[in-house]
Amino acid sequence: MSGPHPGGENGAGDMPADGLHDDLVVRIETITGHHFRDSGLLLSALTHPSTGEKHHYQRLEFLGDRVLGLIVAHWLYDSFPDEPEGRLNRRLAALVRKEALAEIAEELAIGDLIRLDQGAARAGVQRQAAVLADVMEALIGALYLDAGLEAARRFVMRHWKPRLERGPGVYQDAKSALQEWLHRRRWPPPEYRLAAQEGPDHAPVFEIEVVVPGRGSARAKAGSKRTAEQQAAARLLAEFDAGTNSSAGRSRPSRSKSKAKTKD
Repeated sequence: MSGPHPGGENGAGDMPADGLHDDLVVRIETITGHHFRDSGLLLSALTHPSTGEKHHYQRLEFLGDRVLGLIVAHWLYDSFPDEPEGRLNRRLAALVRKEALAEIAEELAIGDLIRLDQGAARAGVQRQAAVLADVMEALIGALYLDAGLEAARRFVMRHWKPRLERGPGVYQDAKSALQEWLHRRRWPPPEYRLAAQEGPDHAPVFEIEVVVPGRGSARAKAGSKRTAEQQAAARLLAEFDAGTNSSAGRSRPSRSKSKAKTKD
């Protein structure tokens, strides 16, 4: 397919409509598991305001935010019949927070499909957690408008259910969860470092590394340091939970890793 691509270096603000329908719509319908009767809704959900187009994702994001909240709230109400309102609220807030939405968007490679102008694409706007979260909400809004609440619910259940089933740990922010995990095992506290910064001043992308001395490390990129720290902490905690770094941490760190920790 000729012309610029969604999420690519050249953006996709002026991609021909037929090219979009042949590729972008098919790809996102595969992800959502839904064939859109109104493909215009789908394209709007994936269109960043930088394109200058009248129909972009912001209105759908507004709607999708409320639809997601309703679906998850109803789900929690049914799943935890004995829990008080305060606990349900904490669960809800964690499951619909921007970081959770951005994480799911990354798993689905949504950033590759966002339509941007050339400058925004070169700046890496499609990788920013806030943008990924907004587009996820817009997709949910588009599903709701195209086929009703049940279509949106199926999509949400498919991708949010594993987070519900992971238990209480998912309801904390990742940095706090990692800190508590390490404290229980009397491991050293985590250290957060700015590994790199890319993009222009108005749209920076930060790469953060979290290191637990002698145990392991992980990195993440996002449009804010706070979000990158959260994502890096979540990745490292997942590795520890899987046992990949905890077993490695019991052995003596390699010479190269030791050098990396002392370099500052």
